[in-house]
Amino acid sequence: MDKNTAFDSQRFLAHVTQAPGVYRMLDACGEILYVGKAANLKKRLTSYFRKTGHEPKTRAMLEHLTAVEVTVTHTETEALLLENNLIKQYRPRYNVVLRDDKSYPYIRIQTDMPYPRMTVYRGPQRPGSRYFGPYPSAHAARETVVLLQKLFRLRQCNDIFFKNRTRPCLQYQIQRCSAPCVELVDREEYAEDVQHAILFLEGRTREVMDAMVKRMERASANRNYELAARYRDQIASLRRTAERQHVDVAGGDQDIIAASTRAGVNCVAVTLVRGGHSLGSRAFYPKTTGAASTREILAAFLPQYYLGRDIPREILVSEKPEDAGLLAETLAQQSGHRVGIRQPLRGEGVKLLSLARANAMQSLNLRLAMDAGLRQRYEALQEALNLEQLPARLECFDISHTMGEGTVASCVVFDANGPLKAQYRRFNIEGLAPGDDYGAIHQALLRRYTRLKQGEGLVPDVLFIDGGKGQVHEAQKVLEELQIEGVTLVGVAKGATRRPGLEQLFLSAHGTPLILPPDSPALHLIQQIRDEAHRFAITGHRQRRARARRTSVLESVAGLGPRRRQQLLKQFGGLQGITRAGIEDLSSVRGISRDLAQRIYEQFHNDA
Repeated sequence: MDKNTAFDSQRFLAHVTQAPGVYRMLDACGEILYVGKAANLKKRLTSYFRKTGHEPKTRAMLEHLTAVEVTVTHTETEALLLENNLIKQYRPRYNVVLRDDKSYPYIRIQTDMPYPRMTVYRGPQRPGSRYFGPYPSAHAARETVVLLQKLFRLRQCNDIFFKNRTRPCLQYQIQRCSAPCVELVDREEYAEDVQHAILFLEGRTREVMDAMVKRMERASANRNYELAARYRDQIASLRRTAERQHVDVAGGDQDIIAASTRAGVNCVAVTLVRGGHSLGSRAFYPKTTGAASTREILAAFLPQYYLGRDIPREILVSEKPEDAGLLAETLAQQSGHRVGIRQPLRGEGVKLLSLARANAMQSLNLRLAMDAGLRQRYEALQEALNLEQLPARLECFDISHTMGEGTVASCVVFDANGPLKAQYRRFNIEGLAPGDDYGAIHQALLRRYTRLKQGEGLVPDVLFIDGGKGQVHEAQKVLEELQIEGVTLVGVAKGATRRPGLEQLFLSAHGTPLILPPDSPALHLIQQIRDEAHRFAITGHRQRRARARRTSVLESVAGLGPRRRQQLLKQFGGLQGITRAGIEDLSSVRGISRDLAQRIYEQFHNDA
């Protein structure tokens, strides 16, 4: 610690409490550098201000330290919970920070309806449904749903589709549903299939197979050999699936966690086992400032990952953190059941951890390989745009419409790790003349950056606009109007032949376009973010256009109810026929007066 620092550690330590709590280390700007917890605040903080024995990361943090704030808690468990909340809220520079806060997908079976529906689901768990998971990815959850459809033929369709069917859909024809919508399966048999699916997801596969054997024997005794053969095939498929997915663990629910670190990048691989079934694995990349051991990474990862999440009964770790007992006690209080955190030294657990370590190493190697290419693109972009620093945040806007209809603007966001899809935004453009792309860009940017100015996000280092000088000029007007400075503005216009590799870049500070070589890594990054903005915009536009076209223009005609609309459509064979009809033709339809015919005619011909 520098003796000339403004922070007086001796005076501070003379007055700090010995109670449990959380401490926050701050720099001269009041920014939180580090958040920690302690069973004894005085003892823990004293260790920071000894003269020797600090790691490089701790020494670097202490060089910026100007103040320490403490919050006393009743217990060490409360301190652990508060520390976790503060780390997630402030993401301090010198903490190990887990960036992933996404909700995990579950399989939901809605049991509060006559014919329960099975879906992949994210969100809060509500009464009236059974939830199974969490799954490490939506892909893994969808794979399981497909498997369950093959085995038990439960419906996935929504209630509107279900209630309006008059004949079975394609899912029935390919034997993925038993068609309860048209009552081709009775309620009792369907309920039995639902119960079997639930037992399978709970890991009670043997009970399911025993029940299906009885159904097969019953069908055979009744000489329904076709049904018996189907049950026989289901039993065989179920046995193969159970053998492939089974993991021999005590209690059936277990997470296996291993950490790996190399070249300043950290990876934690989590394998999920539920009901004795392996649900797959997922890799996380916690951020650190300076070097950190795998034990330190796991110690920081575990509370950030598990607090506020579903918790298994056992967690196997490649290295056991010092405060594993405290964390296990806290997780047990949160989950309502006993939680064990252990590092196995023999048996099946060692094999599982060996596989988790291999997953962590593989994911880390892939991450490093991918990051090297992405880092090269960012460095090339810095050089091409003559930026003072490596850009940390990029945004790109695009406009999509069809002849002025359903105009949608998109905003996509990239950082040093690639796309930040959770921060993508779309804007429905209103109140403009059809095809007014300049006005659309102006409106979208004004709405986006007004919110940023109000503190709802971060201003990008580089702002890309899919367009030329006109779009760039509109963007400049918005930034000037909102007094946003320090943003490099770039218009990305296709060349004369509109072929990739010939893009022209219009910089806000230059009149002539910049053309990069087709093999430039910077151009490849620009093309990637431009194409992503275009994809996101056109998807939103198509959705908006589809919603608009589901509403008939006849619905806006005063005095024209659903029966008369139906009558008109039948008489003229659809909207095209009504469009071509005259007032006399329209008024000849039963129930359509001349005044109403006039209003219908004007609805289609006012713009002529």
